[in-house]
Amino acid sequence: MTGWFLLLALLVLGGVLSTLGDRLGSRVGKARLSLLGLRPKRTAVVITVLTGSLISALSLGLLLLVSRQLRVGLFELNALEAKLRSSRADLKTSKSAQRQAGKELTTAQQRAAELRRTLKPLQEQTRSLEAERQRLSQDVNAKDIEIQRTEQELSAVRTQIRSGEKELNQLEDTLLALRRGNVAISSGQPLATVTLKLERPDQAKTVIDQLLRDANLQAYQQVLPGQPAERQILLVPRPDIKRLEQTIRKPGTWVVNIRSAANVLLGETVVYAFPEVRPNVTVTREGEVLARTTLASNERNPEAVRNRLNLLLASTLAEVQRRGSLSKGLQFDGNEINALGQELIDRNGGLAALEAVALRRSETADPIAIQLRLSQ
Repeated sequence: MTGWFLLLALLVLGGVLSTLGDRLGSRVGKARLSLLGLRPKRTAVVITVLTGSLISALSLGLLLLVSRQLRVGLFELNALEAKLRSSRADLKTSKSAQRQAGKELTTAQQRAAELRRTLKPLQEQTRSLEAERQRLSQDVNAKDIEIQRTEQELSAVRTQIRSGEKELNQLEDTLLALRRGNVAISSGQPLATVTLKLERPDQAKTVIDQLLRDANLQAYQQVLPGQPAERQILLVPRPDIKRLEQTIRKPGTWVVNIRSAANVLLGETVVYAFPEVRPNVTVTREGEVLARTTLASNERNPEAVRNRLNLLLASTLAEVQRRGSLSKGLQFDGNEINALGQELIDRNGGLAALEAVALRRSETADPIAIQLRLSQ
């Protein structure tokens, strides 16, 4: 829109200036004016030329005033051309650099692809080596744990060996003492036994003190025979005595044993012992069958009969001990057993059923009296 307005303005301005120049030239000619000593006709021509130049100058000035592109084209064209040539050169250089960069990029991409192909097996190998390293590390840790466990087991074995050697030395000493007949009290041997039922809990200490005095007297007589029992040679741990006192304070009937804690040689001055307490129970009743066995028809020789009778006695002792008896043996009539054995030897054949029968009611600390007989 601005361009059309500019053209219209130039046409109008050119028309006005032409008209003014023509009229001015006509008046100068009619007035026969002279400019710079020229003839009037020459003066009119000069006025006309000046008017045309003014029209051109005004037109050009207006164009330059309004159009920046025209000003740049007239006054900065050389600089623009130089800049254009420089830009074209730079563009050419840039294109060349771009082509070179493209070639380098292609080469780099090819190299990257080649490196990826080379790197892939290396990565797989690295993962494999890392897995192997972890496995070896776990193996090393497992071996370390196993070594530590082995060392602990070895230490425990060494401790057991030392303990075994010590025990072996003690057993050798005991065996030597037994061969010499110097063991006065065996390990676990009862020194005093009592069956008690307290009427009042405060009687516990008195009863225990009396039991310990009896055990000390028994130990003194066996370890230092012939010497008066003037001092305490029996040593029982105080915590064991406290537990014993707490137990017998409870309602019920109790059987208390003071047993030797180790073999004691004749002439020793200290006997270590410990208390044993258990509820008093009925072990046997009169006429109760405690064990049975059967002799086959071919078991009639003396050895077979003796073995069967011994087996019945051992079964009977095991049964009463299982029921809670403290007895270490059985009471029976040896003549009756001999007569029974002879009867079994002389029988004509067939099965013979034997049984062990309790002769009386017995409790925990009581001796066990039995009779062996043929089953009815």
